[in-house]
Amino acid sequence: MATRDDVRRIALSLPAASEAGGFSFVVAGNSFAWPWMERVHPKRPRVANPDVLAVRVANELEKQSLLGLDREIFFTEPHYDGYPAVLVRLPAIDVGLLEAVLTDAWRSRAPRRLLADFSTTFRR
Repeated sequence: MATRDDVRRIALSLPAASEAGGFSFVVAGNSFAWPWMERVHPKRPRVANPDVLAVRVANELEKQSLLGLDREIFFTEPHYDGYPAVLVRLPAIDVGLLEAVLTDAWRSRAPRRLLADFSTTFRR
């Protein structure tokens, strides 16, 4: 089971990553993880669900791979159709898998210079 503290620790350990307001994580101005805004009531604004994190993926193939991995952990909703992101249930994911998912999300948004430095210093 992963927590929001695990998300923050992992995300901020990645090169040049920072936390934008509201538990969103960015690299070079590009978001790679943010809170899921759930539609609880029709016709009312969405509200942040603290147990679910939206995470950027590289492409539709990666999205479908994660969705096929474990539907208890990874899911999507119509709002994200056609958008390269998956939703992650924090209580269902272990910290090791969360680290891999966040690192891949960071890689999908980081500039090339950071990727080159990262690949020479970090081996997963």
